[in-house]
Amino acid sequence: MVSPLQILRMPEEKDFVRFAPQFGTRFVLTIDTEEEFDWSKPLDRTSHGLAHVPRLAKFQQFCEGLGVVPIYLVDFPVASDPRAKEVLSDAVRAGRAEIGVQLHPWVNPPHDEDVTVHNSYAGNLPQELERAKFRKLRDTIENAFGVGPAIYRAGRYGVGPNTAAILSECGIAIDTSVRANFDYSASGGPDFHRHPLKPWWIDKRNGLMEMPLTTVFAGHLAKLGKNLYPLLWRVPRMRGVLSRLGLLERISLTPEGITLEEAVRGIDVALDLGLPMLVLSFHSPSLAPGYTPYVRSEDDLDRFYAWWRGVFAHLAARGVKPTCVREIIEAAEI
Repeated sequence: MVSPLQILRMPEEKDFVRFAPQFGTRFVLTIDTEEEFDWSKPLDRTSHGLAHVPRLAKFQQFCEGLGVVPIYLVDFPVASDPRAKEVLSDAVRAGRAEIGVQLHPWVNPPHDEDVTVHNSYAGNLPQELERAKFRKLRDTIENAFGVGPAIYRAGRYGVGPNTAAILSECGIAIDTSVRANFDYSASGGPDFHRHPLKPWWIDKRNGLMEMPLTTVFAGHLAKLGKNLYPLLWRVPRMRGVLSRLGLLERISLTPEGITLEEAVRGIDVALDLGLPMLVLSFHSPSLAPGYTPYVRSEDDLDRFYAWWRGVFAHLAARGVKPTCVREIIEAAEI
């Protein structure tokens, strides 16, 4: 039976979350804390590593120095690695970091499905299998870090028709799987290109909200972005042309493939749109050279940290303060 609670359901005006007035405009830093694997090769259950996990300690220290509470969305291989517990547990217990759930079904037991692109989106799995994988991961995280996670992101942003009900019954307060202005339907994933950027209630009665990742359109044609940008997949070179001409660019708030200058523009657009919450993200293997296309060398890693310093400085200059899951839940007006 398909749940009536649908993450992919387009929200109505009444569904948008209202925060306490004193909360102001905030940002969160989310980290897809996952195993290393070759993004250019087919997925499998065993061809991955966790060599970058000790690098989480440096990034955590970096965030603490700037007053930012990072949200580590942890998948099964990381949650099962004792080094992750060693690096993050003290910060989590002290409230200097938070732990959430990120489900990569192909490396998360029970392994009752074939490894395919379609099945890499957890929401495409049968409800009982999606639920079993989620519960196994949630319990592993709780045993490792001593906290019950309250936030979820589906690996590959792969929510489905049963995901919301599973999250509600397992005590999750925030889903952050919706990547607004992106469409993954060509490979069997969800289509988010029409979804809004403001948080909304998926299940207000049980306190489950959606907190979409922040991706905005900038340029003279920005207001046409939702309609125009999908058409550009037929002529990919036009995306670059329109961006260089300052007509239309899609900017996600991530250091992975987005320059600092672009991110600053994106932040300003998001604030002009009146968004109450900016959601920033990256993949944890970018914390060490050689594991993602975005950080190939130590120089790239230096630029990665410089990007964060620049973004945090611009957010502070615009009066946007960091927040965390606990504060978001407290500030949301039910």
